[in-house]
Amino acid sequence: MKKKEIDFFKEQLNFLLEELLSQADETVTGMTDPKENFPDPTDRASLESDRNFMLRIRDRESKLIVKVKKALARIENGTFGICESCGEEISFERLKARPVTTHCIDCKMKEETLEKALGL
Repeated sequence: MKKKEIDFFKEQLNFLLEELLSQADETVTGMTDPKENFPDPTDRASLESDRNFMLRIRDRESKLIVKVKKALARIENGTFGICESCGEEISFERLKARPVTTHCIDCKMKEETLEKALGL
């Protein structure tokens, strides 16, 4: 992969990481604000439901943060853009769509087909 392409992905991943970390900080701040007092149980239930939904989103984002950090580490050690299964180069288009990927499209499709067949 060309240095220009590597720099492009490094910039994208760093931007994504900063954004995810910022959102995580906002969630923590929002969760630690003083509890609102709702006399109506329905309003309270709605607030709790919204918070649970937000926590599920942040959980997914925390997993994405780990993947972004690993992708940045692969950039540093020179293995970014190389499929972990077959060792071939992952296409620029695939990396552009999912820069944290570790598999080329063919290997990922084989993996998903196998998972489906095994019922995972």
